[in-house]
Amino acid sequence: MNPKVCKTLEYAKVKQELKPYLLTQDGLEIVEQLKPSSDFLAVQTQLLETKDGVDILRLKGDLPLSKLFSIKAQLKRLEIQANLSAKELAAICRLLRCSGEIKSFFAKLKQEEVKLSQLYDLVDGLETLPEISKHLLVAIELDGYVTDEASGLLKSLRRQIATTESQIREQLAQLTKGKDAKYLSDAVVTIRNDRYVIPVKSEYRTYFGGIVHDQSSSGQTLFVEPRAMVELNNRLKQQQVAEKEEINRILAAFSEQLAPYTKQLALDAQILARLDFVNAKAKYAKQLNATQPLLSENNEIHLRKAWHPLLEAKKAVKNDILLGKDYQAIVITGPNTGGKTITLKTLGLVQLMGQSGLFIPAGEESTLAVFKEIFADIGDEQSIEQSLSTFSSHMTNIVEILNNADEHSLVLFDELGAGTDPQEGAALAIAILDDLGAKGSYVVATTHYPELKAYGYQRPKTINASMEFDSQTLHPTYHLLLGIPGRSNAFDISYRLGLDQQIVANARQLISKDSQELDEMIADLVKKRQDAKEEQIMFKHYLTQAQQLHEELENNYHKFLNERESMLEKARKQANEITEQTRQKADELISELRKLKLESAANIKENELSDVKGRLNALEQPLNLQKNKVLKKAKKQQSFQPNDDVLVKTYGQRGVLLKKNGAHSWEVQIGILKMKIDEDDLEKIQVNESKTTRAHTSVKSARSSHVSPNLDLRGKRYEEALTEVDRYLDAALLAGYQSVTIVHGKGTGALRQGITNFLQQHRSVKRFEFAPPNAGGNGATVVYFK
Repeated sequence: MNPKVCKTLEYAKVKQELKPYLLTQDGLEIVEQLKPSSDFLAVQTQLLETKDGVDILRLKGDLPLSKLFSIKAQLKRLEIQANLSAKELAAICRLLRCSGEIKSFFAKLKQEEVKLSQLYDLVDGLETLPEISKHLLVAIELDGYVTDEASGLLKSLRRQIATTESQIREQLAQLTKGKDAKYLSDAVVTIRNDRYVIPVKSEYRTYFGGIVHDQSSSGQTLFVEPRAMVELNNRLKQQQVAEKEEINRILAAFSEQLAPYTKQLALDAQILARLDFVNAKAKYAKQLNATQPLLSENNEIHLRKAWHPLLEAKKAVKNDILLGKDYQAIVITGPNTGGKTITLKTLGLVQLMGQSGLFIPAGEESTLAVFKEIFADIGDEQSIEQSLSTFSSHMTNIVEILNNADEHSLVLFDELGAGTDPQEGAALAIAILDDLGAKGSYVVATTHYPELKAYGYQRPKTINASMEFDSQTLHPTYHLLLGIPGRSNAFDISYRLGLDQQIVANARQLISKDSQELDEMIADLVKKRQDAKEEQIMFKHYLTQAQQLHEELENNYHKFLNERESMLEKARKQANEITEQTRQKADELISELRKLKLESAANIKENELSDVKGRLNALEQPLNLQKNKVLKKAKKQQSFQPNDDVLVKTYGQRGVLLKKNGAHSWEVQIGILKMKIDEDDLEKIQVNESKTTRAHTSVKSARSSHVSPNLDLRGKRYEEALTEVDRYLDAALLAGYQSVTIVHGKGTGALRQGITNFLQQHRSVKRFEFAPPNAGGNGATVVYFK
């Protein structure tokens, strides 16, 4: 893509909008080098990456990235076998830690079955070097400080240094606070040349002996290392040198471990930078309220409600722009200050954004093309140094465009042919448009020449357009009107400003009547065309929805048939297994009868035995049997109706069905209680049972009802736990318990607080308290009933 069009359309300002969202130095470099691509597959891949980033931002928030500096210099040093400093190793440590967090983050996304089309493969290329990373994190802090845990020797040396420094301070404190303090300029301990010293008045320089390391600017104070401190300072110096040598050894060892992995570390840095860039694109799309564009392989553009990305979305006027399907050239005519130039820039800049893999400021399902080149001649490019007039500078640019444009190019002209004689300018504009049309280029041009109004009706694949003007307010609305040539609106404006109506009428008579009627006819036709277009879009949307619903219904229907047949086949096999077992038992019985007949000469006929066996064989169901009347009858007998007597299996209690609460639950009256019970927990009681029997049914004991005195809610979700507590308390009351224990665990305390609030409002709870420390403490609550 030529850099001139990026400058003309202010593409760099869009890149500048991305930068605040970046965290890595390498990510900033990606944005600096970002430019539109003319490769269809590359653009498609970049847009899918952005979509992955937007989906992650919507579902999980930011990627777990941290501020990372470039490690290119560190890797070059490792390649020449140089040792890295602690800060350089800390930068690599941050990189490895971030790589590990990213790997874990995407592993969780996979577990949750979050669908991403590009980023999973990208993250698979990360290498975390777990062993080295683990040791680095322990040994070197993120600010470059080498910790005591880096080695046993380092820890020992630092302990010795601390001991020596403590001894030095103690002795110096005696000098600064004791009887010798009068010889000092100030009762403080300071450091000169890495050695502890005290500020001594110059006239007492020999009192303490030792070494003078420095003096004040006035010469009145000398910084003296007392003789008694020399040996301790020497020991401290030796220990500090040993500490430095041990640190250098540790850094060298880590540098040697990392040296074989320079290529992988460089790849990690590139992947993290790419993820940072994708995350920034997603955040920018959210801030801009941008959408994912569709890509057309036929160079068709259909922008729905598009606006300029550098304008505030709430205030910007949004326009539909169509190009490439029914026409390849749009000629926008009309007066200045109507919004023609901003519409031209909007199309160009949105196209550049899409070809850069960015979401665009337009409505859903907007479509972009992928052009090999985009050319733009917009604005005043008059050059004083080259002594070129406005017309000359524009024509120089246009000549370059005509020499390079082809059928894969988008060309944008602002005020084509302006800056010269109107008649000649209009003729030049028509000739230039004809040349680009012959080449098959896609063109959008603005002009105020009235001669071009008829151009869209005289050339194939060309349409006129204009910017809407409100004659009532005398202000442009900045809405693009496709198919309607521009009108000056001079008569309407003059009349609204107070010009005599007769003068306006006389002026109208001076222009061609055919011209007026043509404008009115075109306006009417275009309105009808726009209405038809909107209806077509609406019907197409409904048709797509209907097709999707039909496909979904058909798939579910076939799935239902397959599952039903599978279940029936399984039931038939089970029935045949039972029949086979019965047949085997019957054969055994028949054998025994025959044996008895032979032994006892009983009067049993052979044909009677065969008849019995035949009837047993008839019990077998063929595998292609489609209906089972016995099962249907049994199911009908088990169906529940209001006022039916039922047995609640969980509590072992009788009840009466009141009403159905959902697809599979009923409200049941159990004694004085009304409860919601699932159908699976209900068993219908036959109506022929006597009322007397039901009247004498006693409430079962706690043991027979299988209600535990303890309820364990650990691991339960909040809503599920409270529902279970509600049911459990009712069951415990029926079972006759005086108190029960609810085990909810400690955790974050949310579940415990929820249960406390619930118990405070329960009418059957007398009081409650936390369990004793040996029985769970505040991880369990004991409830006492009234």
